[in-house]
Amino acid sequence: MLRHLLKNAIFLIAATAVSTGALAQKASKAPAAWPTKPLRILVGFPGGSSPDLVARALQEPLSKALGQPVIVENRPGAGGNIAANLVAKATDDHTIGVMINGNMTIAKLLNPATPYDPEKDLAPISLIGTAPLVLTVPVSAPGHNAQDFFVAARNAGNKWSYGSPGVGTVGHIGMELLKAKTGIDPVHVPYPGNPQVIAAMIGGQINLALLPPGLATTQIRAGKLRAIGVTSAGRSSLAPEIPSLAEAGIQGYQLEIWTAAAAPANMPKPILARLSALISEIVRTPEMRQKLFIQGWQVAGTSPEGLANRIKSDTALLGGVIAMRGIRVD
Repeated sequence: MLRHLLKNAIFLIAATAVSTGALAQKASKAPAAWPTKPLRILVGFPGGSSPDLVARALQEPLSKALGQPVIVENRPGAGGNIAANLVAKATDDHTIGVMINGNMTIAKLLNPATPYDPEKDLAPISLIGTAPLVLTVPVSAPGHNAQDFFVAARNAGNKWSYGSPGVGTVGHIGMELLKAKTGIDPVHVPYPGNPQVIAAMIGGQINLALLPPGLATTQIRAGKLRAIGVTSAGRSSLAPEIPSLAEAGIQGYQLEIWTAAAAPANMPKPILARLSALISEIVRTPEMRQKLFIQGWQVAGTSPEGLANRIKSDTALLGGVIAMRGIRVD
Protein backbone atom coordinates (compact mmCIF):
# COMPACT_ATOMS: atom_id res chain seq x y z
CA MET A 1 0.00 0.00 0.00
CA LEU A 2 2.80 2.42 0.96
CA ARG A 3 4.65 1.55 -2.24
CA HIS A 4 1.47 2.32 -4.23
CA LEU A 5 1.00 5.69 -2.50
CA LEU A 6 4.64 6.66 -3.10
CA LYS A 7 4.31 5.68 -6.76
CA ASN A 8 1.21 7.89 -7.15
CA ALA A 9 2.90 10.80 -5.38
CA ILE A 10 5.96 10.58 -7.64
CA PHE A 11 3.68 10.48 -10.68
CA LEU A 12 1.76 13.55 -9.49
CA ILE A 13 4.98 15.51 -8.82
CA ALA A 14 6.33 14.61 -12.25
CA ALA A 15 3.06 15.52 -13.94
CA THR A 16 2.94 18.83 -12.10
CA ALA A 17 6.53 19.61 -13.13
CA VAL A 18 5.76 18.84 -16.78
CA SER A 19 2.58 20.94 -16.62
CA THR A 20 4.39 23.85 -14.95
CA GLY A 21 7.19 23.69 -17.49
CA ALA A 22 4.70 23.65 -20.36
CA LEU A 23 2.86 26.63 -18.91
CA ALA A 24 6.09 28.56 -18.43
CA GLN A 25 7.13 27.84 -21.99
CA LYS A 26 3.70 28.85 -23.23
CA ALA A 27 3.76 32.05 -21.18
CA SER A 28 7.15 33.08 -22.56
CA LYS A 29 6.36 31.75 -26.05
CA ALA A 30 10.03 30.94 -26.30
CA PRO A 31 10.63 28.24 -28.91
CA ALA A 32 12.85 25.30 -28.02
CA ALA A 33 15.31 26.34 -30.74
CA TRP A 34 15.62 29.87 -32.07
CA PRO A 35 16.15 31.11 -34.74
CA THR A 36 14.50 28.51 -36.96
CA LYS A 37 14.62 30.63 -40.14
CA PRO A 38 16.34 33.80 -41.46
CA LEU A 39 16.13 36.93 -39.32
CA ARG A 40 14.70 39.99 -41.09
CA ILE A 41 15.99 43.48 -40.28
CA LEU A 42 13.60 46.13 -41.59
CA VAL A 43 14.95 49.62 -42.34
CA GLY A 44 12.63 52.56 -42.94
CA PHE A 45 14.98 54.46 -45.25
CA PRO A 46 16.58 53.85 -48.66
CA GLY A 47 19.84 52.07 -49.35
CA GLY A 48 22.83 54.24 -48.45
CA SER A 49 21.04 55.99 -45.57
CA SER A 50 22.57 55.88 -42.09
CA PRO A 51 20.18 53.24 -40.64
CA ASP A 52 20.68 51.12 -43.77
CA LEU A 53 24.48 51.21 -43.43
CA VAL A 54 24.21 50.21 -39.76
CA ALA A 55 21.88 47.29 -40.53
CA ARG A 56 24.20 46.03 -43.26
CA ALA A 57 27.21 46.31 -40.98
CA LEU A 58 25.37 44.08 -38.49
CA GLN A 59 24.25 41.60 -41.15
CA GLU A 60 27.28 39.30 -41.41
CA PRO A 61 28.42 39.13 -37.75
CA LEU A 62 24.84 38.65 -36.53
CA SER A 63 24.27 35.90 -39.09
CA LYS A 64 27.41 34.09 -37.89
CA ALA A 65 26.34 34.40 -34.27
CA LEU A 66 22.80 33.12 -34.94
CA GLY A 67 23.69 30.43 -37.47
CA GLN A 68 20.98 31.70 -39.81
CA PRO A 69 20.94 34.20 -42.71
CA VAL A 70 20.15 37.80 -41.80
CA ILE A 71 18.20 39.69 -44.47
CA VAL A 72 18.06 43.49 -44.59
CA GLU A 73 14.87 44.86 -46.18
CA ASN A 74 14.40 48.54 -47.02
CA ARG A 75 10.84 49.79 -46.55
CA PRO A 76 11.25 53.58 -46.88
CA GLY A 77 8.55 56.16 -46.29
CA ALA A 78 6.77 58.24 -43.63
CA GLY A 79 10.05 59.15 -41.94
CA GLY A 80 10.80 55.50 -41.25
CA ASN A 81 7.40 54.77 -39.72
CA ILE A 82 6.29 52.37 -42.47
CA ALA A 83 9.05 49.94 -41.50
CA ALA A 84 8.51 50.63 -37.78
CA ASN A 85 4.85 49.71 -38.13
CA LEU A 86 5.74 46.48 -39.94
CA VAL A 87 8.10 45.59 -37.09
CA ALA A 88 5.46 46.45 -34.48
CA LYS A 89 2.90 44.21 -36.21
CA ALA A 90 5.24 41.26 -36.87
CA THR A 91 4.31 38.00 -35.15
CA ASP A 92 6.91 35.54 -36.48
CA ASP A 93 9.59 36.16 -33.78
CA HIS A 94 12.11 36.62 -36.63
CA THR A 95 11.59 40.30 -37.49
CA ILE A 96 13.37 43.29 -35.95
CA GLY A 97 14.13 46.82 -37.10
CA VAL A 98 17.01 49.26 -37.15
CA MET A 99 15.38 52.61 -36.41
CA ILE A 100 16.09 56.25 -35.63
CA ASN A 101 15.02 58.49 -32.73
CA GLY A 102 11.70 59.58 -34.18
CA ASN A 103 10.40 56.07 -34.89
CA MET A 104 10.87 55.04 -31.28
CA THR A 105 9.91 58.26 -29.48
CA ILE A 106 7.57 60.87 -30.92
CA ALA A 107 5.81 59.13 -33.83
CA LYS A 108 2.45 59.12 -32.02
CA LEU A 109 2.90 62.70 -30.77
CA LEU A 110 3.33 63.90 -34.33
CA ASN A 111 0.32 62.06 -35.64
CA PRO A 112 -2.27 60.36 -33.41
CA ALA A 113 -3.27 58.29 -36.46
CA THR A 114 0.14 56.61 -36.57
CA PRO A 115 -0.76 52.90 -36.72
CA TYR A 116 1.64 51.88 -33.97
CA ASP A 117 2.51 53.23 -30.54
CA PRO A 118 6.29 53.28 -29.90
CA GLU A 119 5.82 52.87 -26.17
CA LYS A 120 3.38 49.96 -26.36
CA ASP A 121 4.17 48.18 -29.63
CA LEU A 122 7.98 48.21 -29.80
CA ALA A 123 10.43 46.46 -27.48
CA PRO A 124 13.88 48.08 -27.10
CA ILE A 125 16.81 45.79 -27.96
CA SER A 126 19.91 48.00 -27.92
CA LEU A 127 21.00 51.57 -28.58
CA ILE A 128 23.63 51.07 -31.30
CA GLY A 129 25.18 54.46 -31.96
CA THR A 130 24.79 58.20 -31.40
CA ALA A 131 25.98 61.28 -33.29
CA PRO A 132 25.45 65.01 -33.52
CA LEU A 133 24.12 66.45 -36.78
CA VAL A 134 26.03 68.68 -39.17
CA LEU A 135 24.39 71.85 -40.48
CA THR A 136 25.32 71.56 -44.13
CA VAL A 137 24.91 73.93 -47.08
CA PRO A 138 25.83 74.07 -50.79
CA VAL A 139 29.36 75.28 -51.55
CA SER A 140 27.81 78.37 -53.17
CA ALA A 141 26.00 79.39 -49.96
CA PRO A 142 26.66 82.98 -48.84
CA GLY A 143 28.85 83.88 -45.89
CA HIS A 144 32.49 83.13 -45.15
CA ASN A 145 31.71 81.95 -41.63
CA ALA A 146 28.76 80.75 -39.56
CA GLN A 147 27.83 84.21 -38.31
CA ASP A 148 27.68 85.64 -41.84
CA PHE A 149 25.69 82.64 -43.03
CA PHE A 150 23.01 83.11 -40.37
CA VAL A 151 22.72 86.80 -41.26
CA ALA A 152 22.12 85.82 -44.90
CA ALA A 153 19.65 83.12 -43.84
CA ARG A 154 17.67 85.55 -41.70
CA ASN A 155 17.55 88.05 -44.55
CA ALA A 156 16.32 85.33 -46.94
CA GLY A 157 13.34 84.49 -44.70
CA ASN A 158 11.07 81.89 -46.24
CA LYS A 159 12.65 82.23 -49.68
CA TRP A 160 15.10 79.55 -48.61
CA SER A 161 14.24 75.90 -48.00
CA TYR A 162 15.74 73.03 -46.05
CA GLY A 163 15.54 69.28 -46.56
CA SER A 164 15.04 66.39 -44.19
CA PRO A 165 14.44 62.63 -44.52
CA GLY A 166 10.78 63.10 -43.60
CA VAL A 167 8.33 64.94 -41.38
CA GLY A 168 9.01 64.17 -37.74
CA THR A 169 12.59 63.00 -38.22
CA VAL A 170 15.30 64.56 -36.07
CA GLY A 171 16.57 66.39 -39.15
CA HIS A 172 13.17 68.08 -39.36
CA ILE A 173 12.51 68.73 -35.67
CA GLY A 174 16.12 69.78 -35.10
CA MET A 175 15.87 72.40 -37.84
CA GLU A 176 12.64 73.73 -36.37
CA LEU A 177 14.43 74.11 -33.04
CA LEU A 178 17.31 75.87 -34.84
CA LYS A 179 14.82 78.24 -36.47
CA ALA A 180 13.46 79.14 -33.04
CA LYS A 181 16.99 79.70 -31.69
CA THR A 182 18.33 81.78 -34.59
CA GLY A 183 15.39 83.56 -36.24
CA ILE A 184 15.93 81.94 -39.64
CA ASP A 185 12.82 80.77 -41.50
CA PRO A 186 13.53 78.31 -44.35
CA VAL A 187 10.63 76.20 -45.62
CA HIS A 188 10.67 72.45 -44.97
CA VAL A 189 10.96 70.05 -47.93
CA PRO A 190 10.75 66.35 -46.93
CA TYR A 191 12.52 63.61 -48.92
CA PRO A 192 12.48 59.79 -48.67
CA GLY A 193 15.97 59.77 -47.14
CA ASN A 194 19.19 61.73 -46.61
CA PRO A 195 20.82 60.59 -49.90
CA GLN A 196 18.00 62.43 -51.70
CA VAL A 197 18.48 65.46 -49.42
CA ILE A 198 22.16 65.55 -50.33
CA ALA A 199 21.42 65.28 -54.06
CA ALA A 200 18.90 68.13 -53.81
CA MET A 201 21.37 70.33 -51.95
CA ILE A 202 24.18 69.67 -54.42
CA GLY A 203 21.71 70.35 -57.24
CA GLY A 204 20.67 73.67 -55.72
CA GLN A 205 17.05 72.73 -54.97
CA ILE A 206 17.42 73.38 -51.23
CA ASN A 207 19.64 75.68 -49.19
CA LEU A 208 20.52 73.75 -46.03
CA ALA A 209 20.00 70.56 -44.05
CA LEU A 210 20.99 68.85 -40.82
CA LEU A 211 22.82 65.69 -41.89
CA PRO A 212 24.44 62.76 -40.06
CA PRO A 213 28.22 63.28 -39.96
CA GLY A 214 28.92 60.00 -41.76
CA LEU A 215 27.05 61.27 -44.81
CA ALA A 216 27.91 64.96 -44.54
CA THR A 217 31.68 64.71 -44.12
CA THR A 218 32.11 62.59 -47.26
CA GLN A 219 30.50 65.32 -49.37
CA ILE A 220 32.24 68.13 -47.47
CA ARG A 221 35.69 66.60 -47.92
CA ALA A 222 34.94 66.04 -51.60
CA GLY A 223 34.18 69.76 -51.96
CA LYS A 224 30.53 69.21 -52.90
CA LEU A 225 29.00 70.66 -49.72
CA ARG A 226 30.06 73.00 -46.95
CA ALA A 227 29.71 72.67 -43.16
CA ILE A 228 28.40 75.46 -40.95
CA GLY A 229 28.65 73.61 -37.62
CA VAL A 230 27.82 70.51 -35.59
CA THR A 231 24.95 70.30 -33.08
CA SER A 232 27.05 69.03 -30.15
CA ALA A 233 28.09 71.25 -27.24
CA GLY A 234 31.70 71.16 -28.45
CA ARG A 235 33.52 69.71 -31.42
CA SER A 236 32.76 66.06 -32.13
CA SER A 237 35.37 63.33 -32.55
CA LEU A 238 33.36 62.24 -35.58
CA ALA A 239 34.19 65.48 -37.40
CA PRO A 240 36.79 67.37 -35.33
CA GLU A 241 37.54 69.85 -38.12
CA ILE A 242 33.98 71.23 -38.01
CA PRO A 243 33.23 73.87 -35.35
CA SER A 244 30.19 73.52 -33.13
CA LEU A 245 27.22 75.82 -33.56
CA ALA A 246 27.92 76.96 -30.02
CA GLU A 247 31.17 78.44 -31.36
CA ALA A 248 29.01 80.50 -33.75
CA GLY A 249 27.17 81.95 -30.75
CA ILE A 250 24.13 79.65 -30.77
CA GLN A 251 23.78 78.71 -27.12
CA GLY A 252 21.61 76.01 -25.60
CA TYR A 253 21.33 74.06 -28.82
CA GLN A 254 22.40 70.45 -28.48
CA LEU A 255 20.96 67.66 -30.55
CA GLU A 256 21.87 64.06 -31.29
CA ILE A 257 20.58 61.45 -33.64
CA TRP A 258 20.77 57.82 -32.75
CA THR A 259 20.10 54.47 -34.29
CA ALA A 260 18.83 51.46 -32.38
CA ALA A 261 17.51 47.95 -32.76
CA ALA A 262 13.92 47.24 -31.77
CA ALA A 263 11.54 44.30 -31.92
CA PRO A 264 7.78 43.78 -31.71
CA ALA A 265 6.53 44.09 -28.13
CA ASN A 266 5.20 40.52 -28.38
CA MET A 267 8.62 39.00 -29.00
CA PRO A 268 9.46 36.53 -26.19
CA LYS A 269 11.76 37.95 -23.53
CA PRO A 270 14.38 35.19 -23.90
CA ILE A 271 14.77 36.05 -27.59
CA LEU A 272 14.96 39.78 -26.80
CA ALA A 273 17.62 39.14 -24.20
CA ARG A 274 19.66 37.04 -26.62
CA LEU A 275 19.41 39.61 -29.43
CA SER A 276 20.32 42.44 -27.08
CA ALA A 277 23.39 40.61 -25.76
CA LEU A 278 24.53 39.68 -29.28
CA ILE A 279 24.01 43.09 -30.89
CA SER A 280 25.55 45.06 -28.02
CA GLU A 281 28.54 42.69 -28.01
CA ILE A 282 28.95 42.87 -31.80
CA VAL A 283 28.89 46.67 -32.01
CA ARG A 284 31.46 47.00 -29.22
CA THR A 285 34.08 44.86 -30.98
CA PRO A 286 37.07 46.88 -32.27
CA GLU A 287 36.26 46.02 -35.89
CA MET A 288 32.65 47.18 -35.62
CA ARG A 289 33.59 50.25 -33.58
CA GLN A 290 35.88 51.30 -36.41
CA LYS A 291 33.32 50.51 -39.10
CA LEU A 292 30.55 52.43 -37.33
CA PHE A 293 32.91 55.33 -36.57
CA ILE A 294 33.67 55.64 -40.29
CA GLN A 295 29.92 55.63 -40.93
CA GLY A 296 29.58 58.48 -38.42
CA TRP A 297 28.50 56.79 -35.20
CA GLN A 298 29.86 56.78 -31.68
CA VAL A 299 29.13 53.26 -30.47
CA ALA A 300 26.76 52.76 -27.54
CA GLY A 301 25.75 49.08 -27.42
CA THR A 302 23.37 49.29 -24.46
CA SER A 303 20.98 46.96 -22.70
CA PRO A 304 17.23 47.20 -23.42
CA GLU A 305 16.93 49.24 -20.21
CA GLY A 306 19.60 51.67 -21.40
CA LEU A 307 17.73 52.21 -24.67
CA ALA A 308 14.43 52.59 -22.79
CA ASN A 309 15.96 55.41 -20.70
CA ARG A 310 17.17 57.18 -23.83
CA ILE A 311 13.73 56.83 -25.42
CA LYS A 312 12.16 58.48 -22.36
CA SER A 313 14.53 61.48 -22.33
CA ASP A 314 14.33 62.03 -26.10
CA THR A 315 10.55 61.80 -26.09
CA ALA A 316 10.52 64.69 -23.62
CA LEU A 317 13.06 66.78 -25.62
CA LEU A 318 11.62 66.24 -29.09
CA GLY A 319 8.05 66.32 -27.82
CA GLY A 320 8.74 69.79 -26.40
CA VAL A 321 9.85 71.04 -29.82
CA ILE A 322 6.77 69.49 -31.44
CA ALA A 323 4.51 71.35 -29.01
CA MET A 324 6.45 74.61 -29.29
CA ARG A 325 6.49 74.64 -33.12
CA GLY A 326 3.08 73.04 -33.61
CA ILE A 327 4.50 70.25 -35.78
CA ARG A 328 1.97 67.74 -37.05
CA VAL A 329 1.86 65.03 -39.65
CA ASP A 330 -1.40 64.94 -41.58
